[in-house]
Amino acid sequence: MAINPLTVKSTQAPCPALLITAPGSNHGKTTMTAALAYYHVNQGRKVRVFKTGPDFLDPMILEHACGQPVYQLDLWLAGADECKRLLYEAALTADLILIEGVMGLFDGDPCSADIAELFSVPVLAVIDAAGTAQTLGAIAFGLANFRKNLRFAGVLANNVSSVRHTEMIRQRLPPDIRYLGGIPRDQRFVLPERHLGLVQADEINDLEARISAAAAAIALTDLAILPKAVEFTRPDPVAVPTLLLGARIGIARDSAFSFIYPANLDLLIAMGATPVFFSPLADATLPNVDSLYLPGGYPELHLPALQANVAMKAALREHFQLGKPIYAECGGLLYLLESITDKTGLSADMVGLLPGHTVMQNRLQGLGYQSAPMPGGLLRSHTFHHSLIETPLVPAAQGLRLYNTSPGEAIYQLKGLTASYLHCYFASNPQAAAQLFLN
Repeated sequence: MAINPLTVKSTQAPCPALLITAPGSNHGKTTMTAALAYYHVNQGRKVRVFKTGPDFLDPMILEHACGQPVYQLDLWLAGADECKRLLYEAALTADLILIEGVMGLFDGDPCSADIAELFSVPVLAVIDAAGTAQTLGAIAFGLANFRKNLRFAGVLANNVSSVRHTEMIRQRLPPDIRYLGGIPRDQRFVLPERHLGLVQADEINDLEARISAAAAAIALTDLAILPKAVEFTRPDPVAVPTLLLGARIGIARDSAFSFIYPANLDLLIAMGATPVFFSPLADATLPNVDSLYLPGGYPELHLPALQANVAMKAALREHFQLGKPIYAECGGLLYLLESITDKTGLSADMVGLLPGHTVMQNRLQGLGYQSAPMPGGLLRSHTFHHSLIETPLVPAAQGLRLYNTSPGEAIYQLKGLTASYLHCYFASNPQAAAQLFLN
């Protein structure tokens, strides 16, 4: 929220923009979006990148590529008005806006196509050409014509094996679909993965080299030229209640706890709070704060370090005994249990504020949108995890699934502690978000 749209007179902000999509996952959307951003940054342009959907990991890669915070654009979590505000404010200062889609163009409800259509952003389809040739034209035709109101910028073929392969792809590409170029098959471009998605950006030692190599390939395509400008419209002003004026909120942030929506931090600050970051991995004490925010992440990958940091665990228990608020999401929830056991069977003692244990599983155990009935009201949220919890605690509430009526994720409350697998989007209900950090 660095720019206040109330101080800007113009109701329109033109900026070149593209939404990068694909027929599905694993076509190279994140790599190509990062490469495209990196290329244009190296041309001296300010590039703002957004990620459609609730993902945490892809934005870390994209932020490294563009050097700017990467926000989520999600029509359900954030709402159309919030997405409109984010795009408008970005367009005021950016030379290029890129939006990476989620899964395939039409997957989900809402889907990436809904974002593209609502804001009139042209669609670039990245299509993995491995194992196909002329049929790529049929795939592109389907993406371009499945919905009438989409602006289709063209196709970028990924994993092209040779000049002859390119000729075969172009042979059956419909004449009204623009071929923007091909990216050669090259292991230097591939981003490493683990459970939940891509490896975190700060864990990939050669990330700069990978993105740079892919950007060099982008430079040889028509995407080296800026797309046409899109007119982004100024949203109606919305007053943010200063419910956290003067509050100091300790926020865990390190390799084990890194799943934080930038918009959540913005809202806490706009409501008057001061965020103070600390590391459960490295710090022996908590900062002087009124409440705590333990976000999700990968605590299961750091079990020895978390177990060994006895001083931090004691500080958390003292904070809890003093009745100060704690809000924990997913990985933060696991850290507050008695123990975590990883997929290899390694078990480690955690903080123990919540009775129970968790064991990592080989398959996904929770996925999807839910509304979270928190003490201050409903917060829109998302769940995505590979662990199971055993606890005698009775949930204070359960998430309300968006697409079926089966019970959602448990929400636990104990004294001033609220914990759940759910990742909440604070701007969906600022009053409810503020209550998580107030006595």
